[in-house]
Amino acid sequence: MVMRKIIHIDMDAFFASVEQRDHPAYRGKPVIVGGNPAARGVVAAASYEARKFGIHSAMPSSQAIRLCPDAIFAKPRFDIYKQVSGQIRSIFLDFTDLVEPLSLDEAYLDVTENHAGNPSATLIAREIRQKIREATHLTASAGVASNKFLAKMASGLNKPDGLTVITPEEAEAFIEKLPIGEFYGIGKATEAKMHHLGIKTGADLKKWSRTELRQHFGKVASFYYGIARGRDNREVQSDRLRKSVGAENTFSQDLDDVEEMIVRLGQIAEKVSLRLIQAEAYGKTITLKVRYDNFESVTRSVTLPEFVNDAPALGKLAARLVNETEAGSRKVRLLGICVSNLNLSVKAPGHQLSLNFKEVPRPLKPN
Repeated sequence: MVMRKIIHIDMDAFFASVEQRDHPAYRGKPVIVGGNPAARGVVAAASYEARKFGIHSAMPSSQAIRLCPDAIFAKPRFDIYKQVSGQIRSIFLDFTDLVEPLSLDEAYLDVTENHAGNPSATLIAREIRQKIREATHLTASAGVASNKFLAKMASGLNKPDGLTVITPEEAEAFIEKLPIGEFYGIGKATEAKMHHLGIKTGADLKKWSRTELRQHFGKVASFYYGIARGRDNREVQSDRLRKSVGAENTFSQDLDDVEEMIVRLGQIAEKVSLRLIQAEAYGKTITLKVRYDNFESVTRSVTLPEFVNDAPALGKLAARLVNETEAGSRKVRLLGICVSNLNLSVKAPGHQLSLNFKEVPRPLKPN
């Protein structure tokens, strides 16, 4: 079996770096790309200067401005980000046709066989980073490994402007030392569940059998079992077609106020909208997910006549769907929004849906 050579390229603070590149006055200062703090916006990206204050993507803008009152807020310019992303993707395609974009600012590349005939994935990654710098005046970090999981983990180790290689011989030792919360694909809720089971590092995860993991984590157990041993058989898929885009939030304290739920749904809608825009996608089916305090989950969906991807519409549709659940009369520990029935398989662009939300009754706060 041929050992794959996978590169994961991740642009450094992409949106914020583009703004600093195009606005010299922003350079060296904390820059936040995202919505207005006064309008319940969320952070789409933060420069490294802003990250020093604890600011990160998906954080409410109101919280970000409290952490760094001197931060510069820049309105997202997705047309420019897409243009730069296109430049970067063309550089990838100079080396290989096996490119799997994850978003505008990151992608997997399989360079096992490549157009340059270069046997060294490390040298290819170095050349790609140099070409990106020359073409865009931006920096990228790269991870090189024998599979996607390890390459993704490697790219984040020496940011910004870093290049990290994890060889097959180093893989298991690297995984064993890694805190479970740093594993790509393991979110906060799963991290908490693993901690409860005594799994705090890769070494702890490796002690569990596939059967034991399946009892607690279901279908994803095989993936966890493999990555604990540095294994990941997923191929780089250049024709990957996403079926849905979504986001959810598990709250530290259960919610019982419907109005607060609507505010939180607006923040989640901002995240989903950003991800849709990054994927250049629109969708027709909006699904609300509600998990009550007893861990029971329900979903409610609506399918629209036209495609939509803007945050206000998604948030208001989700708020309307809350009326169809027991939220408010029952406490809620998680809310999520998922958009499916996407337009990615058609050439015609999507259209934002204009809805008359004045006719949608605002949910009443329960007595």
